[in-house]
Amino acid sequence: MLSAHQLQAKGRRDPLLPPTSLGVARGELLLVTGDRQDQRTALSLLLSGRMRAAAGQLSWDGGSRTKQLRLAAALVDSPGVNEPEEHLSVRDLVTEDLALIPRRYRGALLSGPWLKVNRFEDIAGLWTEQLEPGRRLELLTALALANPRTDLLVVDSPDRHSADELTWLPRLQELAYDAGQPLAVVAAVSAVPASWNGPVAGIGNAAPEPAPAGKHAAPTGEAETAETVREAENQETKLETEVAK
Repeated sequence: MLSAHQLQAKGRRDPLLPPTSLGVARGELLLVTGDRQDQRTALSLLLSGRMRAAAGQLSWDGGSRTKQLRLAAALVDSPGVNEPEEHLSVRDLVTEDLALIPRRYRGALLSGPWLKVNRFEDIAGLWTEQLEPGRRLELLTALALANPRTDLLVVDSPDRHSADELTWLPRLQELAYDAGQPLAVVAAVSAVPASWNGPVAGIGNAAPEPAPAGKHAAPTGEAETAETVREAENQETKLETEVAK
């Protein structure tokens, strides 16, 4: 189970993530809402072990070690962090992602056979920017699960590619509720679909009441999202070194 209590992240000037609490177990899909892309990305990085929290508690299966969480979690399609580059073909993307799987799990896994077995041969020659939103998510989640150690999926803003919830919600439900290999799945979204009646949490749900009107508000533009990415890159380099030890 993934559990977060009063989780926070600091930015250069203002908080990247206000205090947020949530929990999700294997076999569950949790939607976490937030208006700001930078906050959704910060939360996704924290929940997947790619960035350290400034405050609060975060645990996976009762353990609080970042390495334990990072090994179990896959971050999917995070803007500016690990979203597919537009100049890549699907075949090249698969080759690159499979190469990131630890060798002891990867074996002789090659892109051609993988594409065939997972039924992505029809899109192998497309550029990643040409993929339909639903097919894109199918591909990226399948790649995340190519690593057999993945038990937690953290999907950053899947609704940014389409206003139609059918392009992302059924796929995440399928993965979470799979009786053969149930996953804990968290999706950071801008809004909860009208059809969703499952668990929901909100970014900042553990924060104190906002200050009275007229107080300085936190900036919310591209600069804040870029700051999130820069902070994540710096911390991810440190975490990768720790995990490799």
